[in-house]
Amino acid sequence: MKKRHLFASAILGFLTCLVLFAPFVTSPTKADEIDDLQKQIDALNKAREMSVNATKPLEGQLDTLRTQLASIQVRLQSLSASIAAKEQDLQVREDKLVVQQVLLNSRVRSYYIRSFLTDPLTVIFSQSNSGDIFRELSYRQATTQEDQKIIMDVTAEMIDLSNQKDKLEKDKASLAVLQKQVDENATFLNGEITKAKAYQADLSTQIAQLSARQQQLIAQKLASLGLPTSAYTTKGGCSSDLTNGKDPGFSPKFALFTYGVPHRVGLNQYGALGRAQAGQNYSDILHTYFNADLASGYNQGITIHVAGTNEYGQSFDTNWNIEEYVKHVYEVPADWPMEALKAQAIAARSYALAYTNNGSSSICPSQSCQVVKQELNSSRWIDAVNATAGQVLTSGGQPIKAWFSSTAGGYYHSSSDVGWNSTAYTKTGVDANGSVSSFADLQSKAYDHSSPWFYCDWGSRSAYSGTAWLKPDELADIVNVLILAKADSSTQQHLSQVDKPNPDGVDTWDAGRVKQELRSRGTTPFNSIDSGSVDADFSSGATTTVHISGDAGSRDFSGTDFKNYFNLRAPSNINIVGPLFTIEKR
Repeated sequence: MKKRHLFASAILGFLTCLVLFAPFVTSPTKADEIDDLQKQIDALNKAREMSVNATKPLEGQLDTLRTQLASIQVRLQSLSASIAAKEQDLQVREDKLVVQQVLLNSRVRSYYIRSFLTDPLTVIFSQSNSGDIFRELSYRQATTQEDQKIIMDVTAEMIDLSNQKDKLEKDKASLAVLQKQVDENATFLNGEITKAKAYQADLSTQIAQLSARQQQLIAQKLASLGLPTSAYTTKGGCSSDLTNGKDPGFSPKFALFTYGVPHRVGLNQYGALGRAQAGQNYSDILHTYFNADLASGYNQGITIHVAGTNEYGQSFDTNWNIEEYVKHVYEVPADWPMEALKAQAIAARSYALAYTNNGSSSICPSQSCQVVKQELNSSRWIDAVNATAGQVLTSGGQPIKAWFSSTAGGYYHSSSDVGWNSTAYTKTGVDANGSVSSFADLQSKAYDHSSPWFYCDWGSRSAYSGTAWLKPDELADIVNVLILAKADSSTQQHLSQVDKPNPDGVDTWDAGRVKQELRSRGTTPFNSIDSGSVDADFSSGATTTVHISGDAGSRDFSGTDFKNYFNLRAPSNINIVGPLFTIEKR
């Protein structure tokens, strides 16, 4: 009994040594990832604190938080899935160990029994010859070593399993803490977004809507610009082109520059030029701008009645069949690449057929419809018309009103984007050779960047060399008007431009009166603007925020509000003519 007790103590010591020193392989730890996630969440909590302490919810900051939160959530989901898989694996290992433990008990028992039988003297006296003695000793030694190995392997597996289960429970607890923090941030974030939206909605209601007569005044200003909606025309142009050297006679000076000209729906003519120069054919070009079928063999005998006067003083009361009519269209320069000419010929043919309902009504010969002259266009244009004879863009089997304009400014829009009736065949997209994430990208990658009207300021004043440059105090007045309209909607009808009669028949407040009204409402007005910049949504092509700094501090305005009140207050016919614009200072 004493010998057995000593052996049992030895086995216990042996197992204890295995527990303390036996090497084993563990699964890849998630500790570093959990620590990293905790750091990210700490940063998120810090950003949340900054947002709470901000004077107003910043939607741009919320977008960043939302993106960061989504990234953390994805990683948490991955970590959770990894832990679940590991938990399942440990369960399988644990089930196997039930069997292995039976084996271990058996091996320990046999190892214990053999410890009494491996005494060499016992073997020697039990065998009849030396060969048997050595074979028996070798066999017993091998069996004992195998028992030792199995005992060590099973014990190591049990130790590893125990450690991994402990680690798993710690990971699950850490994950639960992280998930709770993420959920708290998600709840907070949703609340902040709701508040931001409510803030913006409240801001919109605070800013007075332009009256119908003020909108009419702005429309008249826009019409007076003579915007070049056709690429063929040389009418109109940038007032203060940054390279033309026009000096208004004062400095510093500010101007608002717009990308493209209205209306930006359908075929972008200078965009078609850039695409043709890049090797695209007319079918590729048309399918870029229209969700329509390119059909062949359309009725070439349809008569088109042209009535009215074009920009060249020619009067029409003329009938041509559709193919002859298209040969008299002047919409793009005839020396452009043939693929661009073909795309324009098909668009012009489709537009005329749709506009006249296949010849049942008339069409005008000016930019209001499409430019037509009495004389035939050049031979290259006629070649493009002949090469595409009978080809029409259709939707539901009918020709579409395939709108086109000279310069879209790097973006094309659906008809509903610009307030027209919704159509299934117009599209919205970025008209650039590659992704656009900055104004520099737009200037270099837009297919229509070669247009002379790609980046322009519009309007002019003869007193300042026919430019649209504004003095720092003039821009300050426009900013003050917007601040006042935002603060008190009852003042709005007094805020039209001062160099024209007030469209609402009331007195127009000059710059001094606007400043006085702001002071009476506890607001310090601007006397001069030092700088201006914008933020833009480069996915849709719109200025989102205008930042203004001057002697009264800094102010931010939505792009739409700034554009509306700039166009209302700016002198003469100076105008922002599109959704994407910037501020230049010289």
